[in-house]
Amino acid sequence: MAVHRLLLALTLAAAPALAEEVTFHPFDPARAEIGRLLFYDPILSGNRNISCGTCHHHETFSGDGLSLGIGEGGEGLGPKRTAGAGAAAIRKRVPRHAPALWNVGATEFERFFHDGRVSLSEAYDNGYDTPAEEWLPDGLPTLLAVQALFPMTAQFEMAGNVGENEVTGAVGDRIDLGWPILAKRVRTIPAYGDAFIAAFDDVTAAEDVTITHIAIALADFMGSEWRSLDAPWDAYLDGTPLAPAEERGRALFFGAANCASCHSGPLFTDHDFHALALPPFGPGRTRRFDPLPRDTGRMAETDDLDDAYRFRTPSLRNVTLTAPYGHNGAYPTLEGIIRHHADPLGALAAWTPDLAKLPDAPWLAAVDFAIRDDRREMARMAARVDIVPVELGDGDIADLVAFLGALEGGASRHGRLGRPDTVPSGLPVD
Repeated sequence: MAVHRLLLALTLAAAPALAEEVTFHPFDPARAEIGRLLFYDPILSGNRNISCGTCHHHETFSGDGLSLGIGEGGEGLGPKRTAGAGAAAIRKRVPRHAPALWNVGATEFERFFHDGRVSLSEAYDNGYDTPAEEWLPDGLPTLLAVQALFPMTAQFEMAGNVGENEVTGAVGDRIDLGWPILAKRVRTIPAYGDAFIAAFDDVTAAEDVTITHIAIALADFMGSEWRSLDAPWDAYLDGTPLAPAEERGRALFFGAANCASCHSGPLFTDHDFHALALPPFGPGRTRRFDPLPRDTGRMAETDDLDDAYRFRTPSLRNVTLTAPYGHNGAYPTLEGIIRHHADPLGALAAWTPDLAKLPDAPWLAAVDFAIRDDRREMARMAARVDIVPVELGDGDIADLVAFLGALEGGASRHGRLGRPDTVPSGLPVD
């Protein structure tokens, strides 16, 4: 007991330093307001029928509540979103779970996406390593602004299918050729043109607006909208005790359960990549030469076998609000994903497809769980596990869930500005 009091005293003594560790990129309120409108405006999608907010909505706490996203061609919002119907129905599920956007404006983020395919780097002499390589637009000041560009070019997310619109056609020729088309759409809407002129010193006429300005506005919105550092955990760091179950969970999290070996720091992530043997399903994120519907994670970006099946550690801030869990949303509950961490191979063997939150799409059924019948692929994945099993009882898991609840923000969980009722394009707002 004396040891526990000493450890608690040391933690509280360090609280001010811990609280100051999260620093954010500065943002301009006028640009953030433009970004809010663009975030919810379908004008940035090839077919003008889906927005960033469709899959990262305020109602679903910056996620979508699905295991694998339903992008271009889907209908509805959040867990009720469907795969669409007829010729407009989706042709493929988005291969991975839509990540939440909590605190993405923090300077400590140096990689984005589950596989880290957008990162800080000098590989192409522009400050970033991205799928656009040397064709990335100039003048992007932050990695978050860079990240904002790529859902617009993804066929099954926002760009649309081949032959449906000029954006996806241009992207098919080269990834950067679709962005000028989208920028022209935006700047020719008078309300947007006027707003950009007022918010950017280098924009003196609507014709000056480029995709770079659009990306900056989106980043200023995302980076300022979902900042959340007002959880019971933050009050604990200032000296307010946690509830008994939360305190027991905290001791496990930083102790015997070993959660903090990866979920470390004020945002509860080491920003690194780890293989957990999460149950695979869906279309996979395959490379052109890969015949299997699989997802090898970080390896697909680095071509390093050591990175096989590794995915980026998510932040646990507001994790209670953003089910399902895992890079593919394999588990609908925190209890499920914790049990998997405690016994990855046992949980992999016990997992059943009914746990996946996949809107019905019978025309995709043959693909949805096909990879699970490939014994060699399942064995390769099972052989790549970075975490050591730990013994956790039902009470331990309940206490860990309680502690994760202490990472849920207060008023911040609803965002700063919220969803707009209308957007300048006049298109419907999800």
